[in-house]
Amino acid sequence: MKYSKANAKTHAMSEVPELAAYLDHNRKIYSLDLLSGYSCPSAKACLSKVVEVDGKRRIKDGPDNEFRCFSASQEAQYPNVYNARKHNFDLLRAADGVVEKANLLDVNMPDNLGICRIHVAGDFFNRDYLEAWTMVARRNEDRLFYAYTKSLKYWLDMVDDIPYNLVMTASYGGRDDALIATKGLRSATVVFSEAEADRLGAEIDHDDSHAARPSLRNDSFALLLHGTQPAGTEAAAALKELKGKGSYSR
Repeated sequence: MKYSKANAKTHAMSEVPELAAYLDHNRKIYSLDLLSGYSCPSAKACLSKVVEVDGKRRIKDGPDNEFRCFSASQEAQYPNVYNARKHNFDLLRAADGVVEKANLLDVNMPDNLGICRIHVAGDFFNRDYLEAWTMVARRNEDRLFYAYTKSLKYWLDMVDDIPYNLVMTASYGGRDDALIATKGLRSATVVFSEAEADRLGAEIDHDDSHAARPSLRNDSFALLLHGTQPAGTEAAAALKELKGKGSYSR
């Protein structure tokens, strides 16, 4: 298993007192990532995956795609990123049951990990895998774990078993979006402009500090569109207008 060091936008989390406590003693922020699209069973609006065409890797967008998954773009551009995420996904799929998956995640976790974003790329691809993360969180009560997910049925299946140090956010744009409102799940919505966030009455989370804070686990928020978007699309035009606002330009 390969954990990745934090990307640029998450470094600001260390300035938030509630989160800084998890980074005492020089502990760091990491992520555990899987292959985009292939590990996202409920993705819809952002469904994109890397496929091989004539010996080269290309992005294939899903039939209902509204904006391209930024992590799939990374995988198409950087072979090492693609290989690392595929490696993790293959190992976890091959692991037999919840305990074996949890042990795999736990034994390979960096000693200095203080905060872990579960999936900059990927999602909970089955219920056993989500349950494995709940087990890992309980084993590591001094560490903080957080995740965006469209795998809402798995989450709801065990909503009462999510430990305090595992903070979950429902990500709009999946096949089961209707469950977010009916079940009262905290959510994140990708917006194409700051004005759209204002209309929704949603704070924009530029650095994941809202997503990660346990005290805000019931408060929904917005995310600015980011990543490379297909030319000629509404998403591409919106991205141009944003002109790198916020830390999502990094």
